[in-house]
Amino acid sequence: MSGFFAMGGYAGSVWPAMALTFGIIAWNVVAARRSLAAARAAARRRISMEDAP
Repeated sequence: MSGFFAMGGYAGSVWPAMALTFGIIAWNVVAARRSLAAARAAARRRISMEDAP
């Protein structure tokens, strides 16, 4: 098992690269959800303005 985590001597560059990749993916998911929430809120505001007399 330790051989797997050592990555044949390349663990110093493999594991940080994997952590950075997963961090960017997580940030992308969070940013997309925030953007979707903002778009939904804007759509609700536009719809409510159309309904107002």
